[in-house]
Order: sequence, then C-alpha cells, then structure tokens
Amino acid sequence: MISVLEEDLRTIAAASLPWHLLRNRRLLITGANGFLPSYMVETALHLNERHNAGIEILALVRDRAKAERRFGGKRIHYIVQDVRDPYTGPRDVDFIVHAASQASPKYLGSDPVGTFEANVFGTRHMLELAHTANAQSLLYFSSGEVYGSIDPARIPTVEHTYGELDPLNVRCSYGEAKRAGESLSICWWKQHGVPVKIVRPFHTYGPGMALDDGRIFADLVADVVARRNLKLNSDGLATRAFCYLADATIAFFKVLLEGENGQAYNVGSPNETSIRNLAGILCGLYPERGLGVEYARRDDASTYIPSTISRSCPDIGRLRALGWEPRTSIADGFARTIRWAERALADQEGKTA
Repeated sequence: MISVLEEDLRTIAAASLPWHLLRNRRLLITGANGFLPSYMVETALHLNERHNAGIEILALVRDRAKAERRFGGKRIHYIVQDVRDPYTGPRDVDFIVHAASQASPKYLGSDPVGTFEANVFGTRHMLELAHTANAQSLLYFSSGEVYGSIDPARIPTVEHTYGELDPLNVRCSYGEAKRAGESLSICWWKQHGVPVKIVRPFHTYGPGMALDDGRIFADLVADVVARRNLKLNSDGLATRAFCYLADATIAFFKVLLEGENGQAYNVGSPNETSIRNLAGILCGLYPERGLGVEYARRDDASTYIPSTISRSCPDIGRLRALGWEPRTSIADGFARTIRWAERALADQEGKTA
C-alpha cells in the first residue's frame, strides 16, 4: 500500500507549478524539522528522486539527529544552528524558505523569547543572506495570527485587514513577532530589493504534526488514535478554517515561485467549522469505535495559553488569482492524518518491541 506521505508528494509534484525554476538550484529551508517546512523538504527530495530535479537542499535545523530520522540519509546538507545566531552555512543560495519558529501555543507560556526572536533576529539573518547572495526568492512564513481579534463583519479576512493584538499579553507575542518579521521583510524589499514574499498560514493539519502539540485539532486526532472519547476544554463553539498540509504545501511553493514580491498571501481553507462540529466529524469517521465527545477543563499546570479569538477564516482571493484552491475535504484530510498517525505509532511500537 502506498503511504499517505507518498500519495501527498505525488499530488504536490503533479500541481501546475513552474518546478523547472528549482532545477539544479540551491534551496535553503530554515526550521526544516518543523511541521510545515518539513513537507517542503520532502517535496524537494521527491522531485530529486522521481523527477531528477537536481535541487541542492540546505536544511537549517537545531537537532540533526531528529532531521536524519525524518529524512534519512538522503542528499541533504544540514546546517545545525539556532536561526537566531548568525548564519553559518553556504552563502550562495538561490531560494530561501524562512520557516524557523516555534508555532505551538504551548511555547508561548514556556519560551516566548525564543518564539519572538526567531521571527526577528532569524528573519534579519535570512534577509541579509538573500541580499548578499542575490537570491531569486525568499519566502517568509508568517501566520494568520497577525490579524489579531477581527470584527466578525470582516471575516473572511483579507490581507489588508487587521485587528487588535495586545503587546503586553504574552499570548500575543507570536502574532506580534510575525508582524515584526513581516515589517522587517518589507523594509528590506523596499530599501534593498530583496525579493521577499510572505505566506500567512491559518490552521493547517496533516501527517507529521505532533499529537502533543497542544492545539485542539492535534488533541482530537490523538484521542481518535488512542481510541478514547474526544475531549474539549471549551464549549467547542469557536470556529476555525482547517487546511490539509498537502494543499498548503502547494500554496507555499506557488508563492515562492510565482508570488509577487513584497506581497502577503493567506493560505488556508475558506470554509469555517466549529471545534464541536470537527469533533463530531472525527467521531463519525470511525463509528465502529463508539467514540463520543467530553467537555473538561484544561490542566492548570499546562503551559498552553488559550486563544481569545472565537472566529478565524481567511479570504483566499489573492491566492486564487494565482490559480490555487484547497482540494481536500475536512473528512478526507483528517482521515488521512489519522491513518498516517496510526501507521507511525505502529512502526514506533514495532521498533521498541
């Protein structure tokens, strides 16, 4: 049986994109161990192995052993460092994807400094590198959290709409950091001509996400995999727009290769669903397991800081104009994610048996 990952990579590689622009070029991806950028690494490896693309992949990581477990002994040049420190890798690069950042909300309680600085100091290092290398394109990973608390009348949210973020609230440090990284990127584009593009991913899920991530959709998948009732730590009425990782990865490459310099693009599903409804969908995928939904309070010892945003949904008109549209339904995407998670768990148990 073909793995979920292999199916996804075939889908991504078949997307209508100018992949030839990457042929025999050097691609640097920071935060390569991360959930979103790791699929970009996997895609580049797939293009090399199945399409003879000749991409030289530079992966900036803090944990080389983790990266080698994920990507194996494949043709990757690892740069082992913290992105907040001055860049130590090869300087002749053609494309840069700067995605190094702690994204899980649990880090906002335990390491807000690290979260903030990767998006400011790290971004500065990558912009300098792109400038001196005369790189063809730099993709900065921002977030839908830059929008803050939006008036419901302005949802779905377009790229030029912004709400409130409280800089004195540590929960907002992630969104503020992403805003700062965006502003710095645009300064370098305007003053030095660095060809930077910005993506703002909304709630993205799929194979490879950490089931102890702390975000509710990861918690729910973990519950299904463990065959226990799904637990909600709220009334479940907040709405989110969930986008499957393979769809999002196509969008990331599309912006890197075809996006407009100095522009930001929402990446996500245009369809909202409540957390309560998502839990019901996941239960319905496996009726034979007899799963239900429970409501409980979050552990007071948790470092997770809940979001105060009750609704979140992007307007994707700008990406649609480039020819991108998410194709994977919630039911299919989460079924694929659960299939991947159960296979990964079985493999892990087999190794430790």
